[in-house]
Amino acid sequence: MAETVIPEGASPQTPQTRRQRIEYGRSVLDAVDGEVGQRVVQSLEDISPFLGEQVMIGFGEIYARRQLSPRDRQLVTLGMLTALGGCEPQLEVHINAALNVGLAPEEIVEALLHSSAYCGFPRALNATFVAKRVFAELGLLPLGGDTPDEDAAR
Repeated sequence: MAETVIPEGASPQTPQTRRQRIEYGRSVLDAVDGEVGQRVVQSLEDISPFLGEQVMIGFGEIYARRQLSPRDRQLVTLGMLTALGGCEPQLEVHINAALNVGLAPEEIVEALLHSSAYCGFPRALNATFVAKRVFAELGLLPLGGDTPDEDAAR
């Protein structure tokens, strides 16, 4: 899969209007989350359009930073949402985004498995079931290669 390219834009320190910050954030949201991210923003239009704008500004100011790649940012995000618990709707969006920025389904599952050591099995299970639902909707199941180590079976 091709590397996700974050659109060039003004840095958060550059004076710009709120509208410019929203529009730049929208372009970053589109690059990272694609259609799924826009659905989140659209779902806020009739209850809290300001929150939708804040989400877009956040994408422009946080996701556009160059210190982490979009792929690495999604790994961090998946781990944080899993650890927080109760974030299954956001996990669904970010599992789609993780696929969009080049993570393989097996890498996503491995990240969720890894999180079980730090935040517990219930949260890791909930996150994994969200991933299963997303993968099923996209026709990506069954996944292969996740079998117990042969040495552990001895």
